[in-house]
Amino acid sequence: MGDEMATIFSRIIDGELPCAKVYEDDLVFAFMDAGQVNPGHVLVVTKKPYETLMDADEESAAAMMRAACRIAKAVQAAFNPDGMTILQSNKAAGWQTVPHLHLHVVPRYHGDGADLIWPRKEPGMEKLLEYAAKIGMT
Repeated sequence: MGDEMATIFSRIIDGELPCAKVYEDDLVFAFMDAGQVNPGHVLVVTKKPYETLMDADEESAAAMMRAACRIAKAVQAAFNPDGMTILQSNKAAGWQTVPHLHLHVVPRYHGDGADLIWPRKEPGMEKLLEYAAKIGMT
């Protein structure tokens, strides 16, 4: 991959930048997030440099979630958090800060100060059925 396309994550995967590696297989690479929300916060990154989930092939996306499941269980055993947040964001409007497909495995504790809120809208069943039909997968 040319340097103009390299993200910080691809540079970590390629060994150009140091990391605290947690897991690796043929499709994904996982390492400790340098900006820990809580101890045990891990990033799971696709090895192929997809920008978003919508760009990825299903095999890589599934491998990312399989690894996240295994890592979440290991983080639970190691840190015994009160809960766990698994977060995957796409594009700046969706809170993505690095343009390389990844997800966060974040151990959570009551009162840890981390917050994730959005305005809840309740459009009613008629509108929900309209939205579902527009998606058109059934």
